[in-house]
Amino acid sequence: MNALAKTETTALSVMTEQDLMKVLQASLYPGAAPESIKMVLGYCRAAGLDPMQKPVHIVPMWDAKAGSMRDVVMPGVNLYRTQAMRSGECAGVSEPEFGNDVTETIGGAQITYPAWCRVTIKRRLPTGEIVNFTAREFWKENYAIKGGKEKSIAPNAMWTKRPYGQLAKCAEAQALRKAFPEIASASTADEMEGKPMRADEAPSPEFDYLDPAPIMAGVANIKTDDEGAKYWKDNAPKLAKQPADYAALKDAVIARRLAIKNEVKPDNNAPPVVTYASVMDKLLAAKNRDALDVAADWINAIEDGIQKSELTAKYEELQRTMEESQS
Repeated sequence: MNALAKTETTALSVMTEQDLMKVLQASLYPGAAPESIKMVLGYCRAAGLDPMQKPVHIVPMWDAKAGSMRDVVMPGVNLYRTQAMRSGECAGVSEPEFGNDVTETIGGAQITYPAWCRVTIKRRLPTGEIVNFTAREFWKENYAIKGGKEKSIAPNAMWTKRPYGQLAKCAEAQALRKAFPEIASASTADEMEGKPMRADEAPSPEFDYLDPAPIMAGVANIKTDDEGAKYWKDNAPKLAKQPADYAALKDAVIARRLAIKNEVKPDNNAPPVVTYASVMDKLLAAKNRDALDVAADWINAIEDGIQKSELTAKYEELQRTMEESQS
């Protein structure tokens, strides 16, 4: 780390803080508040990093106590990569491996995302042995919400635009922390952007979002039109504050009720289906000569000649047996 510190303290050494702040605000952190850039400089000075290489990011995070967003300085995944490589013990990084695609509506926004991403970091131990450190991260557990004043759990702009790239960074950062705990400990900016200051804080104290998935799943269990009407009456109010989910439920219930009305009803007046097996059963079930003759009438409904011959032979056999039993 000494070489790293020596190289990356150059900008802090040769430029005044005022000049450096102007450069950073105009290039690497455009639009950032001066107080936030001062935090960057303080972070870099304490860690021996060069702020001109942008080793850290300014991440806006929701502060529930203040009721507003607050800037927090966090390392980027690229800093972890650099530190791992300069340790001389990083033996490679695998390509990100993604799970199956999932498409769903979250907070009124439809998005397709990978269920999970897996990344492996290889570290060469002092003994020469190469050990794999693998991390698998799930999209639903990592994505950043819009939150704040928007009062939504929908993914923010970055996670909507790059659902694969963002999750890959999170998986890689976790794998780097596993492989190099001495240089990588805190969560990265890629993992925390758009999230609340604490994991147990809601995006807004006023927001109460209801997951529509269980309600939508229940539509398939509707058996009659009356059940459909009742299901809509009972569940529509629950999604009234979520327009997209409300509309989706309405369409699903209407489609289900139409399907029920259009189902083909069984025709009780239709002639029964006659098969070899059904006629044979009738013949064998006959208890007397009259019942046997009624059963034999069905033989003519069999189209297959061989089957008809076998049934006729069985009828004649049963007929002789009954006659012999009566004599």
